[in-house]
Amino acid sequence: MNIIIVGGGKVGLSLVQNLRCEDHDISLIDPSSSVIEYATTEYDVMGIEGSGACHEDLLAAGADKADLLIATSAQDELNILSCIMAKRMGTHRCIARVRDPKLSSHLPFLRDELGLSAMVNPELYAAGEISRIIRMPSAIKVDSFAKGRIDLAEIKVEEGSPLDGLSLYKLPTIYKSKLLICAVTRESDVIIPSGDFVLHAGDYIHLTASHADLSSFFKEQGSAVSRIRNVLIIGGGRIAYYLTRQLLESGIRVKIIEIDRERCLWLSNAFPKATVICGDGTDQDLLISEGLATADACVALTGVDEENIILSMFAKSQSDAKIITKVNKPSLKKMTASVGLDSLISPMQLTANMIVQYVRAVQNSGGSHISTLYKLVDDRVEAIEFVARAGSKILGITLRELTLKKDLLIAGIIRGNKVIIPSGNDCVMKNDSVIVVTTNRFFQDLDEIVE
Repeated sequence: MNIIIVGGGKVGLSLVQNLRCEDHDISLIDPSSSVIEYATTEYDVMGIEGSGACHEDLLAAGADKADLLIATSAQDELNILSCIMAKRMGTHRCIARVRDPKLSSHLPFLRDELGLSAMVNPELYAAGEISRIIRMPSAIKVDSFAKGRIDLAEIKVEEGSPLDGLSLYKLPTIYKSKLLICAVTRESDVIIPSGDFVLHAGDYIHLTASHADLSSFFKEQGSAVSRIRNVLIIGGGRIAYYLTRQLLESGIRVKIIEIDRERCLWLSNAFPKATVICGDGTDQDLLISEGLATADACVALTGVDEENIILSMFAKSQSDAKIITKVNKPSLKKMTASVGLDSLISPMQLTANMIVQYVRAVQNSGGSHISTLYKLVDDRVEAIEFVARAGSKILGITLRELTLKKDLLIAGIIRGNKVIIPSGNDCVMKNDSVIVVTTNRFFQDLDEIVE
């Protein structure tokens, strides 16, 4: 596909990298010459130093014949305008990054009247992911499929855990909960395990189960954490806004520490039931006096990754709270594991995942389309939800009879409201949602999973 990306910030460059890896032809528009020089040198893409709201610059990028334009600049209005102009010039589809809650609520109008294909909101996605972790605090991370009917959770096998030394084929005989361990990270290796695989302390495992079975599993193996009832949020930006709204709706108490006085007043008016403290979230005395030690969860959401990491390390030393940290820089994400911070949120990566999912779905509009896509373990594993369509060559064949590609596992099947954790005797039927976990990246169609 011919794709134009407007804006070479963190999200834009992440998209350049992801989509270039999938062999798309990319043109990047950005006003910074240094950004254009970096992108063209590092990723071998076309670079246009200019504006996504300039007709000449859009034309130079090929907007008259492009398959897709993705506007990811820092300005919502510029992103929308870029999409409108490109659509009128001949671009087939347009996606705008829109972060303002007021603008996000107008998607039907923008889509139907102005021709936008989709809008993405990184902060809203990030808040949703944090909310899922808070609802399932025993997990490091929780992703959901099929509108929340099945979860993909990441946990760590601790020393002395019942899972330490356990062969996977023994799981059904020990635990009543129906689940499937579909990926394991052991040191630097990523493994799609078979039944004779043996878990060890220190392994990070990804498992699929219904929400109820996941909760039961944590109780059965003794790692269940009490329900989170109060949350301390450090930083009152857009993610904090969306997260506070979701948590209050769930009956969870929220306290926000924000340094900007005007933002504090705005948050207080928006959320009368939340406690908003105007102060410096890096002040250790303030954190302690505002109840860090008794918080059930602490979420570091300042605008500086390094600050969030230091805050989280301090919170971990002072409290048994569930610690969740916003980190966008890939290099910093890798470092955090060594200091015991596991629950990391990257709005940049979430946005990139959503757009890559959309691009693959567009490429395969006639087949078994992609509904959801998550990238795990530093993009080395993909968890993809396909909807099986009539004509798929895997329909009605038991999984035991299918010759699946190497390093791939069917981790779940959703049939109507029924969640199936598959065995060899199960098969895929028309309109099933099928979850595939694999280290073979770039699948676009369900049929590609078989040899």
